[in-house]
This record gives sequence, C-alpha cells and structure tokens, in this order.
Amino acid sequence: MEKNSPRVKSADRVLDIFELFTGGTDTYNLTEISKNLKMPPSSTYSILQNMLNRGYLEVDKSGKQFRIGYKLFMIQNRYTQGTSLSDEFYQIAEKIVDDLNESVSLSVRRGDQLHYIGEKVCSQALRYTQNQGHTLPLHATASGKIMLAELTAEELRALYPTDTLEQVTDKTISKFDDLVMKLETVKSKGIGYNIGETVNGVHCLASGIYNQNNEVVASISISMPTVRITEETWAKAHYWIERASFELSRKVYNNTDRTRPNEIDFPQMHTPETK
Repeated sequence: MEKNSPRVKSADRVLDIFELFTGGTDTYNLTEISKNLKMPPSSTYSILQNMLNRGYLEVDKSGKQFRIGYKLFMIQNRYTQGTSLSDEFYQIAEKIVDDLNESVSLSVRRGDQLHYIGEKVCSQALRYTQNQGHTLPLHATASGKIMLAELTAEELRALYPTDTLEQVTDKTISKFDDLVMKLETVKSKGIGYNIGETVNGVHCLASGIYNQNNEVVASISISMPTVRITEETWAKAHYWIERASFELSRKVYNNTDRTRPNEIDFPQMHTPETK
C-alpha cells in the first residue's frame, strides 16, 4: 500500500507562488495571486510579506506588483556553477577594501532597476554603501549602465518608452538620447560611471561579470566620496574594477575572453571633479 507523503500547507503555498511565475507573466499583484491560487487574501498577504522580507520576492515602485527576487538568483548561481559568485565576490571585495578602503557592491538587473545582492563595507567614517536588497534605477548607477549597454536599441526603448528619465539627483541623466550617447562610451570602455547621480558627492565605477557567452550576468562596483578621490586612488579603483571583472568572470563562469589589467602601471584617469 502506497504511503502518502506528509504535506505542509504553508510550504505548498510558497511553492505554488513560485510556480505561478513560470507561467510567462513577470509580475502579479496580491489579488491576482490570491485568485489564481485560490488562497485567502489575508494568508496570501502574510506569505508574500515573508517571501519579500527574505529576498525571494520583490516589488515594483508602486509596492503592489510582486516579482521574483534576488535570492533565487543566488541559489541558481550556486546550483549551476561550481563556484559561488557570492563567495568569490567577497574574496575579491576584501582585497579591494584592504587596498583602497572604499566600499564594494555586487548587483544584478531586475527590470529597469539595479538590485544590490552583496556588499563589502570599508572602515572609513564617511562612506556610502548600498544595503543588500536595495534597488535604484539602472540609468542612475554605474552598474546599471553596464547592463543597459548590453541591450539592443529596441530593448532599451522598451525599457524607457518616454524621453524623460527619472532623476535621483540633479546630476542623474534625465534624457533618453543622453543615455544612449553615454552607453556608447560604456560599451567602448567596458566601465560604467556614476558621478553623483544617486548621491551628491559620491562617485562610483563598475564593470560587468560575464558568463561563457560574454553576457553580463552581474556587476561589481566601487563607491568613493569625492573628498577622498585623487588621481592615484581613482586609477587604482579602475585597476581593481577591471581585475574583479576578470577574476569573477573567469572563476565563476569560466570566461577566458576578459583581459587581465596590468598590476603595475595604473593609468592616469580623471573624473570631472578631479581634473
């Protein structure tokens, strides 16, 4: 006689929510999830909030539309790769912080938002960090520009259907045409910049983490208050961000197409505020 396996109702409901997102729709609101799964709205709300707090779901700007969160990305990466992106990120980030003593972040794209999934904080009293799970508009961030530079013109326009873009600070790119021009530079250099576009007085640079098909799957960035930026520190930051891109792409995704930066000659690089 076949023995029935024990079932946990709440666990079933969580799995049902995950499986709902395999149906081709990217986002659902509370009412849609409740109706689709024939679950009471009150218990649906509680489960969604738990999943949201744990990073398995996230919400859009309205706070009403739910979508798959960053935690599943991390689990998928651990399962599909022999080496964990998270583990390797913290190893290289520790080296960067030891040398530069500036904060380092790991992020992925979710729609038109940049989602931070890891950080290594510096010991400076004045520092800028992004908490894990925090989101920002792609076009306002250094890492976001790296990811946007990978899109076709059609994909980019679909993501930004109007010519006016959301501004986080007065330095954020606000016009679609300006963004397109900026992304051309990002493509040629392989580095994205955020010059006070999310926080005044903070500069950030980023590079992509590439899989075997040379597709950007994540990005690593370094944030530096402008009061500490010198030609030497800015050049060192460029070296480290290129090295991190090289090492993470190779170790985690077995990408051998990236170029390892020169460890001795730091290039003379300037930002608008350090010229």
